[in-house]
Amino acid sequence: MTRFIEPGARVLVTGASGLLGRSVAQRLVAEGYFVTVLQRRASALDGVREIRGSLADPAAVARATQDQDAVIHMAAKVSVSGAHEDFLEVNVRGTQRLLDAAQSSGVTDFLHVSSPSVAHAGVSLVGAGASQADPRGAVGSYAQTKARAELIAEARGASGLNVLVLRPHLVWGPGDGQLTSRIIERARSGRMPILGSGAALVDTLYIDNAVDAFLAGLRRLPQIAGQRLVLTNGEPRPIGELITGIAAAGGAPAPRLRLTPGLAKGAGAVVERLWGLSERIAGPRADEPPMTKFLAEQLSTAHWFDQRTTQQALDWTPRVSIDEGLERLREHIQFTGSVL
Repeated sequence: MTRFIEPGARVLVTGASGLLGRSVAQRLVAEGYFVTVLQRRASALDGVREIRGSLADPAAVARATQDQDAVIHMAAKVSVSGAHEDFLEVNVRGTQRLLDAAQSSGVTDFLHVSSPSVAHAGVSLVGAGASQADPRGAVGSYAQTKARAELIAEARGASGLNVLVLRPHLVWGPGDGQLTSRIIERARSGRMPILGSGAALVDTLYIDNAVDAFLAGLRRLPQIAGQRLVLTNGEPRPIGELITGIAAAGGAPAPRLRLTPGLAKGAGAVVERLWGLSERIAGPRADEPPMTKFLAEQLSTAHWFDQRTTQQALDWTPRVSIDEGLERLREHIQFTGSVL
């Protein structure tokens, strides 16, 4: 008998403080799922059961997974800087604790949220699929630890847990305090660079499409467990065009700063060392470095993905185009005065 995870199921969502996690949790509630969220601060979400705590707290993790049917694991340390140990604690050990608690509590279905960066070694990805995560080839602490976490999650399939891996790529749109707001803020201040010609083709994912895909993945998880799928709009755009479009939606001028990829990578490596030194001396910083080697690679190499397997497995197609998403972003910022 075909089994789906339908409304009425009990679902734990970690990482609901971010745009994607918050949006998925809200949609689940609206669709009739019983949602629990695990996070350190109050969620401000209506209709959810809230467990305050972190992935570093085994007791909180155990409470959160109790009596759940499925888990959507989005919580992660996402940054281009910071101590490697901090990434290990959240992304690797935190995932391990959550998997252990989920299986001990009888959870049968686990949707693990990863990133295409776990299989990106700095070279162009052209029409790529979701190849196996490679911690040794991944660039930077975030990608390396997320790669390890993904491998740990996938291995649980051998012990009876249904695991589906989804890798959303560059989610953007209204409410995004990460990619979208940083592009706009840096463009306004003249600090948003275009590397090389800006012609490298890059796939991205508009937030509404991401939420639709996650709901589809959760519902069909028992049928497609064991797969790893990259999620994008399926509309590769030149990176310079996309950055300019997001900046324009926020009322910012088109970026004029141009750097060669080689110069940006070299400068990024130097900035990373100096940033790390300053954090060791003065403690963690609230801002992000203006350039890193990883960021330079992301801005100068193609990374777009074949979406045929993803769309077939999820029975999903994006409903909001890039151009429509940019218009929705522009209208949101004009109405609210903010990306958030």
